Amino acid sequence: MLLHQGIGLDRFNALPDHSAVHALFECCCSVTWAGHVAAGRPYSSRSDLFTAADSGLFELSDADVDAALQCHPGVARRAQTTASALEQCAVWSPDEALMLAVVAACARYEQQFGYRYLWCAAGRDAAELLRDVTTRLGHSAEAERKTMLGELAKINRIRIERMLGPADGYRD
Repeated sequence: MLLHQGIGLDRFNALPDHSAVHALFECCCSVTWAGHVAAGRPYSSRSDLFTAADSGLFELSDADVDAALQCHPGVARRAQTTASALEQCAVWSPDEALMLAVVAACARYEQQFGYRYLWCAAGRDAAELLRDVTTRLGHSAEAERKTMLGELAKINRIRIERMLGPADGYRD
């Protein structure tokens, strides 16, 4: 859960540096990224903020990206192999066989690439998840790193949107 929700772009721009870094850290779990994006303030539009967020993400070192990934539970970590846990997990299907296939594919992914499978789940279901992870297992290490960063950028944008809220933010 974000502590900074619905603050609006103007209030975000006006935050003290340490508060802006904290608010952004909640979106990506990278102090380096948050510092880079916060240093670009003031942003004249959400679009400018998103551009800076994407740019900052793609400039991170592999070590910084790997550290940020540790804050994401990973799809396979959400799913357990018991039926009751599968019914309660945050992945989108009660079908136990499908979820077990997802867990297995995500484990192969992590073994193959050395980091967690990351996927922006907005509006997608478990069958799409399985297709995606299966496809991505065929990527080269370099291609997959770029794909994973693209997914992380999508997640960051969703979290930044939540941080900003409506155009003027919520009233105090």
